[in-house]
Amino acid sequence: MSVVASAKNVRFLGRSDQGGRPDGVQVILHKGHAFVGHMFSDGYSVIDVRDPRDPKTVAFVAAPKNTRSHHLQIHGDILLAVNGPNIWAMQQYATQQDYYAKSLIDSVQTEQPFAAGLRVFDVSNPASPREIAFLHMPGFGAHRTWWVGGRYAYVSVHFEGFIDHVLAIIDVSDPTRPQLAGRWWLPGMNRAGGETPPPSFGKRTALHHLISAGNIGYAAWRDGGYTIHDLTDPPNPKLISHRNYAPPFGGGAHTPLPLRKRKVLVLADEATSANCANGLAYTWLIDVREPSNPVSIATLPTPADEDFCAKGAKFGPHNLHENRPGSMQTEDLIFATYHNAGLRIYDVRDPFQPREIGYFVPPPPERIVDQRPNPAKVIQSCDVFVDASGVMYLTDTNAGLYILQYEGK
Repeated sequence: MSVVASAKNVRFLGRSDQGGRPDGVQVILHKGHAFVGHMFSDGYSVIDVRDPRDPKTVAFVAAPKNTRSHHLQIHGDILLAVNGPNIWAMQQYATQQDYYAKSLIDSVQTEQPFAAGLRVFDVSNPASPREIAFLHMPGFGAHRTWWVGGRYAYVSVHFEGFIDHVLAIIDVSDPTRPQLAGRWWLPGMNRAGGETPPPSFGKRTALHHLISAGNIGYAAWRDGGYTIHDLTDPPNPKLISHRNYAPPFGGGAHTPLPLRKRKVLVLADEATSANCANGLAYTWLIDVREPSNPVSIATLPTPADEDFCAKGAKFGPHNLHENRPGSMQTEDLIFATYHNAGLRIYDVRDPFQPREIGYFVPPPPERIVDQRPNPAKVIQSCDVFVDASGVMYLTDTNAGLYILQYEGK
């Protein structure tokens, strides 16, 4: 079987089926090992990639029953893993798109057991992670987190009484005793507090992700747009600005990547419908020189080397390489996953005229492990991590981990 359907300025190095669990979401590198959170296989895997041409799965760390650990963060020898319900195994939705159509509190109805919160591991020996703490947060649990060291982690969490994920600030100064230090949400999300969502919330407003740059935080709220915050006092974020492009665009704000020196925010709106049924989703370039008045100045070019809308499954943005410490840190290049269009690489040195300079589109997956309704046998590239030498680690819903080398300039 071919290892590539098409590529430009990218060379294939190796591939792993992640120990027979080829479903992957977030991937982070630590001490020559790739840590991969799973979408359906409750837990995360560790792959020895010190020889990228011969990756070896060395561990699988199981989460509690019906619990996902699909998003991870590592700093030093500490790993933070989210815990929340594996809604797909619980068969909570009739179609994949239903997940994006309502708030969690109105769409997830289950009495099945699951863990909700943040789990902490010592990964000083990458092949043998050791759990050292669990912070229980009642509700539907944590979804995604941002932590690059320091006292506070920023986590999207659903708490009881809220309609969906909000911002939780977690004190991890003692990783054996993480504590909730603060919360922030868009007015209208606290149903138990008597708040009513405004029409601007669209189908689903929920914090997907916050990324900080110094004392400024950038947060993506799905159909609720994006916010910019003053994080000088992290447990008490102060709102600087809030913008929403939906409508007229489709919403789904997913990943906010700040290019700190350039004063540009790259905001990926997640594609959420098969065959572009809800139209195209975009990745926006936003001038944030004045945080109180962010201005959209461009979008990344939409891949057009084949008819991706007709290809099947989802086409469009999902996630971005996040320029974490220890990884490739660049404000000139954007590495982005585009579902059935694979991995795309963009030159944004002129933020008004970004251009595509490379891509890698894997072939169809060998088998389907996707537990969602009516999955298509089509590549769905999910996340990418790029190391300092330009080696890229690309995950997929069904196809395992691809290890690639960027060969552009």
